[in-house]
Amino acid sequence: MTRMIRLAGPAALVGLLVAGPGCAAIVERASTGASPQPAASSQVVDGPATTAPSSGAGSATPAPPGASASADRPTSAMPAAPPEPPKPAEPAALLEKGDKGEKVRELQHRLRQLDWYAGTITGTYAASTVTGVRGFQEKRKIAETGAVDDKTWTALRTMTRTPSKAEMHNKLVPGRPILKRGSTGSSVRSLQARLKQIGWYPGNVTGSYGSLTAAAVRGFQAKRQIPATGAVDQRTLNRLRAMTRTPTDAELHNRAPKPSAAGLDARCLTGRAICVSKRTNSLVWVVDGRPKLRMDVRFGSAELPTREGSFRVGWKSRHHVSTIYHTRMPYAMFFSGGQAVHYSPDFAARGYNGASHGCVNVRNLAGIQSLFGQVRVGDKVIVYR
Repeated sequence: MTRMIRLAGPAALVGLLVAGPGCAAIVERASTGASPQPAASSQVVDGPATTAPSSGAGSATPAPPGASASADRPTSAMPAAPPEPPKPAEPAALLEKGDKGEKVRELQHRLRQLDWYAGTITGTYAASTVTGVRGFQEKRKIAETGAVDDKTWTALRTMTRTPSKAEMHNKLVPGRPILKRGSTGSSVRSLQARLKQIGWYPGNVTGSYGSLTAAAVRGFQAKRQIPATGAVDQRTLNRLRAMTRTPTDAELHNRAPKPSAAGLDARCLTGRAICVSKRTNSLVWVVDGRPKLRMDVRFGSAELPTREGSFRVGWKSRHHVSTIYHTRMPYAMFFSGGQAVHYSPDFAARGYNGASHGCVNVRNLAGIQSLFGQVRVGDKVIVYR
């Protein structure tokens, strides 16, 4: 036997509206049978509910048999809260861990061109490829997923050349020799001077391509996955030019360069100053207007530029390791936040085919060691164009 209570009249709805915290609570209480005090009297009977008659316009009409309490619910509800905007989807991966094939081979070779991948091209997207992609992404402020999306692939293609099929399958095919043993002249002088800039050629610049030059070229080629023939093809020459600058007349004729105050910023000519020119890619150590030491330098990329202006050496660290990039920064002399003048093994190996994270890179190890020993905290650092 069913026991039912029917709430009489609109007054019951008013009671619900006042008592509940909101529209959702109203619906829930009506559906669960919660009953505030009715305005009119009600009877409890066995069977269908009836309401005692009352006089006046406000009297309730008896409910027909089988009518439910839902007839007394509000017919309209407050608008629901707007849904939260969907979270942006992660970029779709073009290549990711576990993939195999020619596209992975191309990816690995392009990464290797930038020294983000080492070893044999395998065509399998494994842990070493993930690490290379993540490092490439981190340096370029791309989401570090370790998978290749459109943004990563576009950036990588912009910075590299399309590898040949032979290169993607680890087949080193030499190009036609441009310079080789027996060659002579100004082109050989330039070759020897450029090799000397990055530490591959130990002798005097002679203009004659002999065994010493061939050995230097062979070592340079082997380290860069170029067929190590000892002869210079176009690929070898392009890579060497990208890593070096045009030799000076002094370099071409074995004359020791003398540091000059000509062209230095006026701020460098008083006191003790590390004078850094972005126009000439050079650092000159100047004391009381007299240049003491000159070295080649490179700077940060467009994404992470080296700041320009007048600074002071804040502190020095002989064996520093970056806490952000986890790379070595030997003989670091910090002048602006995390930016420092320091030795760069990468600059020594790759030359200008690369950039720093904003620091002033030096590739002359003996020169930076000497500079580190002379510079004091508080000395000026002038970076200008």
